[in-house]
Amino acid sequence: MVKTVGVIGGGQLARMMIPAALELGVGIQVLAEAPGMSAKLAESAVGDYRELEPVLAFARTVDVVTFDHEHVPQHVLRALVDEGIPVHPGPDALQYAQDKLLMREKLTELGLPVPDWAAVETPAELAAFLDEHGGRAVVKTARGGYDGKGVRVVNAPTDVDDWFTALAEDGNGGALLVEELVDFRRELAQQVARRPSGEIVAWPVVETVQRDGICAEVVAPAPASAGHIAEVSEDIAVRIADGLGVTGMLAVELFETTDDRVLVNELAMRPHNSGHWTIDGSTTSQFEQHLRAVLDLPLGGTGTLRPWSMMINVLGGPEGATMPDRYAAAMREHPTAKFHSYEKESRPGRKVGHVTVSGDDLDEVAYQARGAAAFFQQ
Repeated sequence: MVKTVGVIGGGQLARMMIPAALELGVGIQVLAEAPGMSAKLAESAVGDYRELEPVLAFARTVDVVTFDHEHVPQHVLRALVDEGIPVHPGPDALQYAQDKLLMREKLTELGLPVPDWAAVETPAELAAFLDEHGGRAVVKTARGGYDGKGVRVVNAPTDVDDWFTALAEDGNGGALLVEELVDFRRELAQQVARRPSGEIVAWPVVETVQRDGICAEVVAPAPASAGHIAEVSEDIAVRIADGLGVTGMLAVELFETTDDRVLVNELAMRPHNSGHWTIDGSTTSQFEQHLRAVLDLPLGGTGTLRPWSMMINVLGGPEGATMPDRYAAAMREHPTAKFHSYEKESRPGRKVGHVTVSGDDLDEVAYQARGAAAFFQQ
């Protein structure tokens, strides 16, 4: 039973599904936004994911459709479903990853722990929220933000005047999301996979380190998380996957607060940065698992191959060079490291690849991972 998975979006997440598909004997085709993107090895079509006709034409050539981002419009997704094309995750689930206000409303309805929040349409409403929350808060655009974009810490409504102006000029109404400024001890991420028949598996909760709003490091499992933190994090993610009807991978970004709460920050319904360590450090990588899940195949084990893994994102890349240009020196000095290039040109702040090290001692793992990644940061 050879089936073909169609991936909408030609970025590095689609690229990293290709080896998993080859090993499973699964066909994979990609609808890329432009020629020569990261997933060019499997590129079968180029088209605008916002337009129905190219997406529909692509979807008719595959057995199931999935994504490497959450930006495909709802009307396009629902047209695919109306035609009988399997879409995972489906539009009813994906809407909560596309719209942060919908997500907060749904998670609150499900009784899941989230920061105190409100939808604000005017500066006066934002001012009232600030008055009730110590004069500072986090404001997010409801749609389109990622890697720190569309997120601001504010002290006054004037800090987001341009966003209110944009809402008014759009003419369709709308609101911004404002949340309490959470006093957190660290950030965590919990990944689960769910198949259409309902089976769910979970990996260990991980600790993430953000720099300038971008995930820079991941430690798996999160130190000092065994017991309560691990149990609560997994329970939250499983309840979200079931409650929203997610199919495929789900990453739940979490805050561990200084008053010992675990709160939901963001959702991603696809493979995610926080799970890149699974390629080298887990029984089943998130990319293989995503393919299994969207094809409704039995899910793989999620155990760790070594006690600790650390993944370092290569942000920016070496000036005037590519990651492979530095491989010989990096591999010589750090033979336990695993290197993953996305074949992207170096550019400040851009994710051009990642490095993973696994081992028995966390300090040694961190030393090796950071040392290996440093070869690509110059």
